[in-house]
Amino acid sequence: MSIDSILKFAAQFAIAFWATLTEMSPYLLFGFLVAGFLSVLIPQTAVERHLSGSGLWPVVKASLFGVPLPLCSCSVIPVAMSLHKHGASKASTISFLLSTPQTGVDSIFVTYSLLGLFFAIFRPVAAFITGIVGGTMVNLFGNKENEVKAEKEKCKDECCSGHKKSNWLSRALNHGFITLPRDIGKPMLIGIIIAAAITASLPKDFFAAYLPGGIISMLVMMLIGIPVYVCATASVPIAAALIAKGLSPGAALVFLMTGPATNAASFITIWQTLGRRTAIIYLATVAGCAIAFGLTIDYLFKITGPQDTIQHIHSAPTNLLKTASAIILLAVLIYAIISKNKHRSETK
Repeated sequence: MSIDSILKFAAQFAIAFWATLTEMSPYLLFGFLVAGFLSVLIPQTAVERHLSGSGLWPVVKASLFGVPLPLCSCSVIPVAMSLHKHGASKASTISFLLSTPQTGVDSIFVTYSLLGLFFAIFRPVAAFITGIVGGTMVNLFGNKENEVKAEKEKCKDECCSGHKKSNWLSRALNHGFITLPRDIGKPMLIGIIIAAAITASLPKDFFAAYLPGGIISMLVMMLIGIPVYVCATASVPIAAALIAKGLSPGAALVFLMTGPATNAASFITIWQTLGRRTAIIYLATVAGCAIAFGLTIDYLFKITGPQDTIQHIHSAPTNLLKTASAIILLAVLIYAIISKNKHRSETK
């Protein structure tokens, strides 16, 4: 590779990185703010109280809670296990575990900024239905299975604590702009870097030329998404870059669903705590619903015409608000990463 090609790639990478960051930053900052207020208005104890009992209604509520609900800095797995330990049914736990990681208020706003209103509405709806399907399947086939009684880790953040050390506004801002960015700061930056690298290195119609489209491309993205972990917000710029390079919206949606919802750690935890059959139902639900919704969105795009995606942002001028928001977001994410690493080193 020549010096000229390296410099050209670096320039294209920098432009793509900044374009993605400026486009999503106002929406992500607003999503952080909303998430912070939701963490105060909807305490975890209330969620636990509503998810106990059998039948369909707790499953529906669990999935509905999971779509917008911002979690504390602990991951969705220990939170879901804590809900189960405090009385949530196995079906409700799986429903919550399926819908929660796929989306959230921050990722909804980022999805709107990079993939448009159509995707921003369709994605949480798909997550909600996936949670109901998984919970219902567990109700029908998994509830009789003996589960392993293991000690579950509980969230210890202030937003989950019964002893509040500060006023509600301070807690909301702390959760929205410190605790939540600690969760997604590193994967968010990695996601933007990967998206920029894809944009800079691949020709425009790369996936259209090398993937046949339809269900084959969806299966490929599912095989990529299931074993790895990428958070709901960080997956959006990657998916947007893939669409800009010719990947179908349906295949991108499969990645958006399977990447955040499944990974090796979550599957093993469910297997060990809720049972083998429940773990298989969980994985099958994600895979089946991802393919079904991928085919659905491709069909809708076909009959309604192309929707706005990341392709429109690279030529769009960046205004002062977007530039300022990008600088603030970058500062928030970098501070979150540094403070998280510092906290880890102090606790060792």
